[in-house]
Amino acid sequence: MQAEHRHKLIEAYLSEVEFASLEELSEKVDASLSTVRRDLGLLSNTGRIKRTHGGARLIQPAKQEFVFTQRQKVESDAKDRVAEACANLISPNQNLFLDAGSTVFEVARKLEAHTPHIVTNSLSIANLYAEHREIEVVVTGGVIYPRLQVLVGDLAVKAYRALNADIAILGGGGADENGIMNSHMLLIDIQQAMIQSAQKVIVCLDGSKIGRRSFTPLCGWDAVNILITNREAPKPLINHIKKQGVEVILA
Repeated sequence: MQAEHRHKLIEAYLSEVEFASLEELSEKVDASLSTVRRDLGLLSNTGRIKRTHGGARLIQPAKQEFVFTQRQKVESDAKDRVAEACANLISPNQNLFLDAGSTVFEVARKLEAHTPHIVTNSLSIANLYAEHREIEVVVTGGVIYPRLQVLVGDLAVKAYRALNADIAILGGGGADENGIMNSHMLLIDIQQAMIQSAQKVIVCLDGSKIGRRSFTPLCGWDAVNILITNREAPKPLINHIKKQGVEVILA
């Protein structure tokens, strides 16, 4: 593959996920780590991306779209199937923690008939139910991070620690044999508080994220009760996850 084509693929991928590790990019463009390092060095000189420890980050998302909006467009069919499978597990009137990921937003869109009680730091989910009379939504405090349409910071963490839920529904940036990761460090403490305050933890990841390493470790598989992903996810890793005691649902 020519360098120019690799550069276009790298930029296109970063426009979708904002941050990616060297390993992710190497797999994406089918090139060695040393080649990708050189590519990132050249791209960083253009001012369009920024080199980080272990990867690269997009400096300015295309057309100034929210990163959340971009992520909704990625693997949309796969996310829809995962969301449907997750919604089918929810009983009427359960108390739910919903995080701010794009896949969890798709879950929220399918929960209307279950009339759950929702606690969330997602502005998108809060807006989704803003005029709904039958679903009670508690929005955590925190500082607005507009690019992700999410509330972050100590107030959000304290809100989850002070409450209890039947189920926490989480997304993530990737998963490997050790557990779940996320690409945004600001969200890690919040998600960990959700895990600690919920009786059951469901993680929803489209199949493209299974086997993908992301920026920051979130939790090991011992913290997860159910993983919902797609049938396209790599079977050896899925089998490994099942051996860790996690129920895996393939949508």
